[in-house]
Amino acid sequence: MDQAQATEPGTQPETQYSVSPGFADWCAGQHICVAITSYQSGRFYLLGRNSETGGLMVNERVYQKAMGLATPRPGTILLATLFQITRFENVLHPGEVADTVFDGLFVPRVLHTTGELDVHDVGMLDDGRIVFANTSYNCLATVSDRHSFTPYWRPGFVSDLVQEDRCHLNGLAMGEAGTPEAGRVRYVTACSRSDTIDGWRDRRQDGGVVIDVDSGAVVCSGLSMPHSPRLHDGRLYVLNSGTGELGWVDTDAPADQAFQPIKFLPGFARGLSFHGHHAVIGLSKPRHERFEGLALDRRLQEADSDAWCGVQVVDLRTGKVDHWFRIDGAVTELYDTAVVGGTSCAMSLGFTAPDIVHLITVDKALS
Repeated sequence: MDQAQATEPGTQPETQYSVSPGFADWCAGQHICVAITSYQSGRFYLLGRNSETGGLMVNERVYQKAMGLATPRPGTILLATLFQITRFENVLHPGEVADTVFDGLFVPRVLHTTGELDVHDVGMLDDGRIVFANTSYNCLATVSDRHSFTPYWRPGFVSDLVQEDRCHLNGLAMGEAGTPEAGRVRYVTACSRSDTIDGWRDRRQDGGVVIDVDSGAVVCSGLSMPHSPRLHDGRLYVLNSGTGELGWVDTDAPADQAFQPIKFLPGFARGLSFHGHHAVIGLSKPRHERFEGLALDRRLQEADSDAWCGVQVVDLRTGKVDHWFRIDGAVTELYDTAVVGGTSCAMSLGFTAPDIVHLITVDKALS
């Protein structure tokens, strides 16, 4: 496979990429890219097909503590980082290319400075406001033109709006596009129902919950560090990260029986997005102490497997892994994935290379 020409200077040479034979062609055939983040290494990746070589193009930029991703509308990417949320826009028109191969060029156009809130998942409300999982404050919040954030919602079991990561509220599921729920946050995940500082760490094995934002009811319980709740084709999916499972939530079942596993994955699963009948799932190596001692360790031993860092693309109809992208070396943990439509070979701009200083684009509607 090929590494992107636009890769950020200073890329760690000890990092190696490998990829399944059909991944690049799948991206080209579907006219999509796959975006992933690694908070541990501060990397934001765009994966697509290099039209010149036919191999996989890996565009890599440095964004400190790159976390939650969202693609709320065509041509837009949201990225949460250490103390900011950035909105990227694709500045290329159909048929245009950059650097001879990139048919998507995502430029950071709007930055919201939030301060260090440990922002996890992000989304966009129907009025255009960015909403995010404010993990430090145990709530959902929106960006503010004046302040670090505006509180939006918090679980009923959290008694105060205080900077104490009590329940580790991390994931949010936006309503599906094209439905009456579009532009609304429908569900969140939390690692526990704890109401004391750092209380969630003692509930990593089975304290995790999925909560209905409208009613405040827990619709799924007994999970192990759940992440990435997502609505797709009328079904609520979630990653039971501590067991390494992709599954869905039967909201008509009792909460302690609602999780329906679909697929075991060899890694700490975080980051879930969809394209058609495929789920794009991020995997991390559970080396940090907060990930160790979970059921995932036992499952990996039983499967005689090592944990991955990378992406697996699972066919929801069969449970088969159709495509994969693997990272070995210095990068060991990912956080999120997103499917970027309308481009099969995209690049982004960062702030540590000269590209962003010299790129000037003009809105043709105003010229």
